[in-house]
Amino acid sequence: MFFFGFSSGFPYFIIKDVLKLWMTDAGVDITTIGLFALVGMPYTLKFIWSPLMDGFVPPFLGRRRGWILMAQIGVMITIAALGQCDPKQSLWWIAVFALCLNFFGASQDIALDAFRREYLTSQELGFGTGVWMNAWRLGTFVSVGLSVLADFDFTWQMIFFMLTAVMGIGVVTTLLVPEPRVTQPPPISIREAVVDPFVEFFKRNRAILVLLFILFYKIGDNMASAMTIPYIMEMGFSKAQYFVMVKGIGMFGLFAGVLVGGAIMIRIGTAKSLYAFGFLQAVSTAFFALLNMVDHGSTFWSAYSQYLLGAVVGFEFFATGLGQAAYATYMAIQTSKRFTATQYALLTSLMGVPGVFAAALTGYMTKIFGWNLFYLFCALAAIPGLLLLFKIAPWNASNETLEEGR
Repeated sequence: MFFFGFSSGFPYFIIKDVLKLWMTDAGVDITTIGLFALVGMPYTLKFIWSPLMDGFVPPFLGRRRGWILMAQIGVMITIAALGQCDPKQSLWWIAVFALCLNFFGASQDIALDAFRREYLTSQELGFGTGVWMNAWRLGTFVSVGLSVLADFDFTWQMIFFMLTAVMGIGVVTTLLVPEPRVTQPPPISIREAVVDPFVEFFKRNRAILVLLFILFYKIGDNMASAMTIPYIMEMGFSKAQYFVMVKGIGMFGLFAGVLVGGAIMIRIGTAKSLYAFGFLQAVSTAFFALLNMVDHGSTFWSAYSQYLLGAVVGFEFFATGLGQAAYATYMAIQTSKRFTATQYALLTSLMGVPGVFAAALTGYMTKIFGWNLFYLFCALAAIPGLLLLFKIAPWNASNETLEEGR
């Protein structure tokens, strides 16, 4: 789970951050760099071709490992090809290779998510997902970290070859692990692969409630996190202090939250964890409003403001990590092992909607309501998701009960 999580996160930030650093270093116009965000579309549209990865079994390694290996090889080839281009002369080719890299990266995620769901037992799923998510973030740090070598006389072509080599970690893992054992047969027709995953899901009694829960459970948390940078800057903290708080304390809290959340789920189950972690997410968001109520002109604030902000940011990221572990585990449980790739791709695509559309409104909300009411609103936004839990995941429900009641 650790090595696969790493290879999942690694290529994502090559386009998101490394490519931007490379083009900025080459003097590419900032408006052109901004347009390259469009090459990230495969990650939001991956549910479109996910049925193919459920219905067609490659002639080598098995249904999951075969697709994983093909996607990883595609990732490695496109990373190497990307590094041979010149941002000053070959922007169109860079755009083509970047789009291909995101396509192969998203395809790898489809197969890897299905592998994780089928490989782990219901008891292992929570902790395994926690390990996976921390390794995913480590992959992003490594991919971005290698780009720093450009300041030490390494050429970008050499850096991209190094990035290609690091991706070999995923290939070796794919060759060494066994194929998941699934008792249900894969789809054998186009209808079974494309139509049946959606029909099977929406025939469930609580299908719409499950989708609403996925939309609402982390909506307040996503909205609050979208305003973390402006909030810290407006309170008078420097960029260096922001980096220490968010990228240091915050990331440590997130890693700890995901790992601790996975361990707790082994002891108390996914259902109880969703209630507890959702409540803590709301409380941690409300603490930003309380922090803003402290008199910023007082000697107490001048002496302890950094400690107070560090504690609030650390707690908020820790609660976010807890919630993410339970959230991802619940989504995995809601997939049928016959259509894992398609249904999980659908749910994860839906998961990203609040982070895009709801977060887009947060700037207007802070201007209209101010910071205190904004953060209180984000905390209260957790209530619909928590209330839906009473219908879709009763307090005493075990993982097996949640799985049987899909």
